[in-house]
Amino acid sequence: MSKAQAPAPERVRRVSPLRGLITRPEFGAIVGTTAVFLIFSAIAGGSGFLSVLGAANFLEVAAQVGIIGSAVSLLMIAGEFDLSVGSMVGAAGMIVALGIAQFGLPPVAAVALAFVFALFVGWLNGTVVVRTGLPSFIVTLGSLFILRGATIGLTRFVTGRTQVGGLDEFTRSDPFSQLFTAFVGIPQGTATAQFKVAIVWWIGLALLATFILLRTPFGNWIFGAGGSAVAARNVGVPVARVKVLLFMATAASAALLACIQVLSVGSGDVLRGGQKEFEAIITAVIGGTILTGGYGSAIGTTLGALTLGMTQMGIIFAGIPADWYQFVLGGLLLAAVFVNDWVRRRASETRR
Repeated sequence: MSKAQAPAPERVRRVSPLRGLITRPEFGAIVGTTAVFLIFSAIAGGSGFLSVLGAANFLEVAAQVGIIGSAVSLLMIAGEFDLSVGSMVGAAGMIVALGIAQFGLPPVAAVALAFVFALFVGWLNGTVVVRTGLPSFIVTLGSLFILRGATIGLTRFVTGRTQVGGLDEFTRSDPFSQLFTAFVGIPQGTATAQFKVAIVWWIGLALLATFILLRTPFGNWIFGAGGSAVAARNVGVPVARVKVLLFMATAASAALLACIQVLSVGSGDVLRGGQKEFEAIITAVIGGTILTGGYGSAIGTTLGALTLGMTQMGIIFAGIPADWYQFVLGGLLLAAVFVNDWVRRRASETRR
């Protein structure tokens, strides 16, 4: 066959930048975050929502759920759930509070003990899931109640109550505690806006999660484990190890949030962290992560956390009763599920 008669090479299908954006997992989160911001800017902008103080408030709320959400989204992409993170916030927080106020431990030792405990529970959850094949939803639901019950029972046994306060006198001048309680000042003309350091932790974890997913072999393993565990194992992916490490990461993120809350407020409460497990999942879903695994985005989860923060504080700034927050949260979840399904179908069509 002559050169002129040779078949032309198959053309690579070009995708427009707009279509490429639409098929990204975080597309729905971008739309949702923008819509929520515009809505509350219109109805609550004059009440302080658009002020520096308003931004500090909704960013702090976003950080509270985003710190856990960054790790939870990676676990969900790997095809698993961790419903025990909310109870872990309360348990790790009480370890810090009791360690400092009741047993006289220095803050660094109490925080280290909380992280060791969290990592052990995360390892145990992951090991049970991968070795038994039981759904992680059930395993961690059991952990949720075990942790909550043990935290309440042991705290009441040691102190006679379910709250431990008075930590300020031990942590006020402690430089290590400043890692969790400090404020970051940003110049605003002649004044300085104060943002809590939890926001820095959140941004740092979001960047780390994004880097892991998009720039490391471990990120590819996460997608592979969630897409098809059998196929991933066949190509050499250590699926069990990946999942156990991610369970440990979600537990550690809950311990980090617990340290921030306890050391900032100066007290621990066994019920702290309630509902955080569901908010973290909602944050990931709003960000484009699907419940069946193998598809998602850490960037989208960050936007999902920002959406929740703006919604919660926007309702307050707008003068709407806070009781409506959960109503709006449920609506956001359903809308995100529909958008995610549409985006996935569009992405599938683009690849054909």
